[in-house]
Amino acid sequence: MNKSIKKMHDFYNFKQDAPIYQREFGWYVLGKWKEEGWITDETSFIELFGFDEPAVFSLGNAGWTEAPLVPEFEKKVLSTTDEFEIVQDMAGRQVLCFRGRRDGFMPSYLDHPVKDIKTFEENIAWRLDPDNPDRLKKIENRMPMAVQAQKDQKIICANVAGGYMYLRSLIGPEDLLFKFYDDPALVHRCMEAWFNISDRVCEIHQSYVEFDELFLGEDICYNHGSLISPDMIKEFLFPYYEQLIANIKKRQFKSKRKLHFQLDTDGFAVPVIDLYKTIGMDYMSPFEVASGCDVVQVRKDYPDLLILGGIDKRILAAGKDAIDKELDRIIPFMKKHGGYIPTCDHGVPEEVKFEDYMHYRKRIAEYNT
Repeated sequence: MNKSIKKMHDFYNFKQDAPIYQREFGWYVLGKWKEEGWITDETSFIELFGFDEPAVFSLGNAGWTEAPLVPEFEKKVLSTTDEFEIVQDMAGRQVLCFRGRRDGFMPSYLDHPVKDIKTFEENIAWRLDPDNPDRLKKIENRMPMAVQAQKDQKIICANVAGGYMYLRSLIGPEDLLFKFYDDPALVHRCMEAWFNISDRVCEIHQSYVEFDELFLGEDICYNHGSLISPDMIKEFLFPYYEQLIANIKKRQFKSKRKLHFQLDTDGFAVPVIDLYKTIGMDYMSPFEVASGCDVVQVRKDYPDLLILGGIDKRILAAGKDAIDKELDRIIPFMKKHGGYIPTCDHGVPEEVKFEDYMHYRKRIAEYNT
């Protein structure tokens, strides 16, 4: 097992005072750093930032922030003005973007493809056929890499679009809240399709490899807690999650292999920890500080929870002294207990200076010496 993979195994095993796995959650600043000449498209982040080599193999093919549609909707411009354009994206949404720029900011979503059962069946259901030959071919082409990754003892992760994220991409964040009350049958029909595609993709993957982790991209929280009530989560999401988890465990080749369950959600995530732990969640990310998350306090309250994230994006933009103060508060305590990977609590924002980010990476590396 190479050094990076060992670090990742030590993370999952809560090894105390072990070297910290080096990675980042994501980026919004890369365009600016390229313009300033700090990086190019050929830059190796492993070399520049001291990141570890990849130690997790994500299987994919089950969605992320959108449903795993095959085929995807045609991407096309629907209308333009001097400043904006309305685009149909791959998920069938109408999106308002700056003209000529579609990445690096949060666009405005004007319309979504599902309004009722009829539009779900017409626009979406057939695109979620688990046995579409194009989907199967894509999965099978990727499996030799997954088999080799398992031989190399990398963590094998089944990453799946979380039910709430999936529903929101189909119906829209505001309309979805009404559908829970006004059209629960539609929500359940959508979730039945979510389960069928998620379970089938996992089944195919498990014919090649065993899973170490199930990752749900959920985004079910905002800055005051959960976007829907615990009762709604239990009614509309958990029955499908519990069946998926049960099916995955039944298909594992080795009964003693532990299945970790990571929940990825923005916002103030603390109020849903206990709720999701009831169905096996033992790993959470990315703990947005601006929403009230504090990984030190979470570790004190949940010593058995794997944690990724929790480094305040605003502090990365506040300069070296602020960075030092925050890292000295967080890293020694978290390293002592194990089960923690420090990353920015979301994509590194454009306000972060390259030299300050380099200082942050240097300070993190110092804790591994």
